[in-house]
Amino acid sequence: MNLWQRYQKHLVRYNDLGISIDISRMNFPDDFFAKMKPLTDKAFADMKQLEAGAIANPDEKRMVGHYWLRNFGLAPTPELRAGIESDIAQSKAFADEIHAGNIVAERGGRFTRLLIVGIGGSALGPQFITDALVNAWDSPLKTHFFDNTDPDGLQRVLSDIGADLNRTLTVVISKSGGTPETRNGMLEAKAAYERAGLDFAKHAVAVTGTAANGISSKLEGYANENKWLKIFPMTDWVGGRTSIMHTVGLVPMALQGVDVDSLLAGASAMDEKTRSLPVEENAAMLLALMWHAAGEGKGTKDMVILPYKDRLVLLSKYLQQLVMESLGKELDLDGKKVNQGIAVYGNKGSTDQHAYVQQLRDGVNNFFATFIEVRKGASGSQLEVEPGTTCGDFLQGFLRGTRKALYENGRQSVTISVPGVNAFMVGAIIALFERAVGYYATLVNVNAYHQPGVEAGKKAAGDFLKILTGVRTQLAKAGTASADEIASATGADAEEVYHCLVHLAANEPHVTQSTGKSPAEDRFTLETHA
Repeated sequence: MNLWQRYQKHLVRYNDLGISIDISRMNFPDDFFAKMKPLTDKAFADMKQLEAGAIANPDEKRMVGHYWLRNFGLAPTPELRAGIESDIAQSKAFADEIHAGNIVAERGGRFTRLLIVGIGGSALGPQFITDALVNAWDSPLKTHFFDNTDPDGLQRVLSDIGADLNRTLTVVISKSGGTPETRNGMLEAKAAYERAGLDFAKHAVAVTGTAANGISSKLEGYANENKWLKIFPMTDWVGGRTSIMHTVGLVPMALQGVDVDSLLAGASAMDEKTRSLPVEENAAMLLALMWHAAGEGKGTKDMVILPYKDRLVLLSKYLQQLVMESLGKELDLDGKKVNQGIAVYGNKGSTDQHAYVQQLRDGVNNFFATFIEVRKGASGSQLEVEPGTTCGDFLQGFLRGTRKALYENGRQSVTISVPGVNAFMVGAIIALFERAVGYYATLVNVNAYHQPGVEAGKKAAGDFLKILTGVRTQLAKAGTASADEIASATGADAEEVYHCLVHLAANEPHVTQSTGKSPAEDRFTLETHA
């Protein structure tokens, strides 16, 4: 079979959606689908139970309901269906009030900027949507993000907002209200408003867990106590990495003028295809099977995301969390140590060709590529940069050329093609990868819907901060000391103490560091001033 014949055999087209997936450049045996049938049958059955409201996250004993968000009729109870419908309606209604000037800034006038405070799925999803679908020249609100606890990063964002802070609406997103990075960002934002003589509460909106949904959230209590403009609810059956169609994403999207209904419709349409079609016609199952084939079901090959469209440059960052946080698990569902996962990275074409495609073609063959082709180059006519050739022609040439060059050197790839980048298509792309992740999780027998490793990192960070407090106190007592001396006095690990001391010397003006021949010989001094 030549490549043209293989392409035709392994191309799946959803003509009514304008979307196709080409797996012809993946290496899998002719009997692969037949051998995988017991597992794919189980994956379909597990997904059916999940969508019906089964406890699909056994470790946390929770339902998993992100598919209901774009088709609330699927939700298993009338209460859930009503809640989803209400969240969509309230998100759009609140945005309409902001846009119409019925809800105004403290000093009068319409809000002109939006500051989103969140991290993980509470930032990555809104950031991806903003970059893909929002145009700065016609968006009702210019959007900024606090997505980390880096003080320099926060200051840069505030500097960019500048004198417009008085017309900036801030949306704080945190299910528990206790996520340190988001809490810190909220406090930094509040302090900035207060320095400007503004009441933060009159500019603040919360998206958080609510008591009505059975979640105890510090943020809900704080927002109620301080009379914030609005509180939107989150639920425990939607995880952060699949929350873009929950209030986490709906509120920012609506405020930025994104066509929420179209995005939900695109996701629902892709769900319908990938829920019901057989393996050979099911784009999400085909993706999951290709991931399995490439990595031998063990994640031995990385997934490189190569969208040939600037608007999709953040897709790889979004998919990093969706795929890696879902599939990167130490234990499988039977408690067996498996260390599963697929590493995801990428940027955009053709920029990648001037960065790491050199290694992809000629270096270690430890990956498979996923090309995202956007057929429409741009709206309107395009300039001929060479006789008969436009920038869009070049971009298509680079995509096809890279795909060919990789395959000729034994590098595998999948190509997903869409007609353009709009709300409907972005919704469909997100839904495609969400379901592929769910199917793949069954194929390798892991829980895709919890993140114990993230919680372990949060605990370790908290432990470090406790040590830091002890180190600061002991240095104040001693005046000058080495890491070993403070470790001996506090009972903490000497290396942890050393990192605390270096941090203090870099950030606190009265702490200095004198370097010795080794870290153990470094001296740290708290300078006192009369």
